[in-house]
Amino acid sequence: MNVLITSASRKVTLVRCFKEALKKEGGGHVYAADISPLSAALYAADGHFLIPRDDDPNFIATLITICEANKVRLIVPTRDEELPIFAEQLDRFRSIGTTVMVAPPQTIAICQDKRLFVNYCQSHGFESPHCYNIAADGGGADSIHYPVFLKPRFGKGSAKVARLDSEDALRFLLEADPEAIVQEYIQADEYTIDVFIDFTGQVISAVPRRRIGVFGGESFIGKTLNNPQLIAEAARLSQQLGLVGHNTIQCFLDGAKVKFIEINPRFGGGASLSIAAGADTPRFVIKLLNGEKLTPVLGQFKDGLHMLRYTEDMYLDASQIRAIK
Repeated sequence: MNVLITSASRKVTLVRCFKEALKKEGGGHVYAADISPLSAALYAADGHFLIPRDDDPNFIATLITICEANKVRLIVPTRDEELPIFAEQLDRFRSIGTTVMVAPPQTIAICQDKRLFVNYCQSHGFESPHCYNIAADGGGADSIHYPVFLKPRFGKGSAKVARLDSEDALRFLLEADPEAIVQEYIQADEYTIDVFIDFTGQVISAVPRRRIGVFGGESFIGKTLNNPQLIAEAARLSQQLGLVGHNTIQCFLDGAKVKFIEINPRFGGGASLSIAAGADTPRFVIKLLNGEKLTPVLGQFKDGLHMLRYTEDMYLDASQIRAIK
């Protein structure tokens, strides 16, 4: 079985995880694709391709050609911007025998629009940080309890997010971004939960990991926690929302409540911790494509496993870079 990871960028660990999974499940090749020849993960893969940007009209056609020529059975998208594009093209890839690990378009839309996600949680019985309706509240100090947390309606990582301690600061930033989300500021442990759902909607695994050290919105220091409440609520949300494959769900454990922040419907940067703890989701998806039925393994992972991520250097001759162009 051959696998293609798109927007491979620096995701060397993800490439390695899929290579190890294929070794255990009958073999195959892991290919990596990106727009830049200076993407480290290209050189960690068994083969690599330069492809157009996801907003290029030839993006999908190029990938179709690659998949047909290299008998790619699975595409693993890893960039937020490409997810809705792949979601709309599921049938086209399926017609050539390629499965894309992505949820349906409506599910992707809810995950990528933070206001839609808050509304979804409220209407389906899930907790989330209180979201202030500035127009309805009048926007004054009498109706808003400071500090508050502001984040863009659309966006990723920690770009343009801020803790605000006064009405003046809030007004200033809302003038620049009137659609920004304003929520209560929560001082509680934050978790990412790696959840894997098969293609029938069954939740197979869910591994909570506490975000101990975060840089640029990405977890670099983490620790697994076998907490039944976090696992159960993440599984319930994943199933109702219609997620597919590996997803990263972010939330707070605020006292006795699990308050959901957002969902990235793809592999996250710290997903390797959950894989190392026993939820080998690359292997799970390969087993599914090989026709196996998976039995849920909720709660069956190594508790208290720490992850300390670090950068690793790669050295290439100019000829190696030129060869990929």
